[in-house]
Amino acid sequence: MSLRERTRPGLGVIEPCLPSPAKAPPSGPGWIHEIKHDGFRILARKDATGVWLTTRAGNDFSSRFPFIAMAVGKLPVSSCLIDGEAIVCDENGLAVFELIRRQGASASAVLCAFDLLELDGEDLRREPIEKRKQLLAELLAGSHVSLVSNECFEEDGAIVYREARTRTRRL
Repeated sequence: MSLRERTRPGLGVIEPCLPSPAKAPPSGPGWIHEIKHDGFRILARKDATGVWLTTRAGNDFSSRFPFIAMAVGKLPVSSCLIDGEAIVCDENGLAVFELIRRQGASASAVLCAFDLLELDGEDLRREPIEKRKQLLAELLAGSHVSLVSNECFEEDGAIVYREARTRTRRL
């Protein structure tokens, strides 16, 4: 069985939802904003056969991030598929890609979970994002520090963007 098949048994082909460029942040009701972290995009799969952390290219990074794999394995479900970004943060709390590539970075790596695509055999992709994020937050409550839910903002997109830019410039 290929790594791609391991991340999607019975669900067909699942690719992570990737950010797309825009001239301005979207605004108005119905928008949820998240910070785009600088790391490795990961589909974290747990099922009866084990845990896999699969990159967009289909590479198995489970051994590269053993603490994340362990945290996913300890989740109180029989199966799940989580879309997230494996990151390593600097002393200011910002994800820095160069840090995750360093030798020994696996101990400080964290999976910032964006979405819950499957839970206990149920395909959640047609459910509203708000419901999936609520289920994800409930699933991750009390989990190991290597596995966190990515923060969401419902404020106006321009305000979220401005505040994120201000924070990175101050550091």
